[in-house]
Amino acid sequence: MDVEPITPEQFHAAQGVDDWRVLYWGAHAFFRATSYAQGAGLVAAIADLVAPTRHDPDVDLRREGVAVKLVTRGIRNLSERDIELARRISEAARDLGLEADASVLQVVQTAVASPPSAAVTPFWAAVLGYVRPNDTHLVDPLRRNSSFFLQPEDRVAAGRGRIHVDVCVPHDQVEARIAAALAAVRSVPHGDEAHVDVETYTWTVLPDPVDDLVAGIAGEVRWAADLLEPAEVIA
Repeated sequence: MDVEPITPEQFHAAQGVDDWRVLYWGAHAFFRATSYAQGAGLVAAIADLVAPTRHDPDVDLRREGVAVKLVTRGIRNLSERDIELARRISEAARDLGLEADASVLQVVQTAVASPPSAAVTPFWAAVLGYVRPNDTHLVDPLRRNSSFFLQPEDRVAAGRGRIHVDVCVPHDQVEARIAAALAAVRSVPHGDEAHVDVETYTWTVLPDPVDDLVAGIAGEVRWAADLLEPAEVIA
């Protein structure tokens, strides 16, 4: 049976998914636990939920709680299956006494802008031990660490590749994260202040005050996937 993808807006419009946020690469939730054993109980409950369907989420158990990411792997996107599983996982967490905490959710990726002719992909794949699922990304095969975004850019000269860091956080966390970043920039003598668009929260570019690196802070993905234009990074 074919599975149809859904948009982030459709996911968030569904009932019973208030614990979840669509960031990069899927729908994410974190459930705080009072003990490792309590968190392990939720992991066991999730395993029981998905056993009949093999619609397996990524689950990370720490002493602070359990992080869960949902995505329909066959289509590399969200689907109605993820909405239903999100509801059931949230119910299991409540039954076990775990509380959702969206304030700690974020996804970070590193982006490398290089001339289109630069043969950088084999190098980074070998150095990181990553695999290439598509033309633009390298990823940890076990999905543990930050992805690597390969950005062809004509305005970058050979031997002058640029690196920036993308940070995607829940929409209601963006303003506080930007404020903290700007305060850190201002604390450094002669730190430059980036343009900040606090009206839309779609993308904000902030400069490292010393090393000329760039951090991009994206709000929770509720609309489109292409949040960043190359000019915003290279300028």
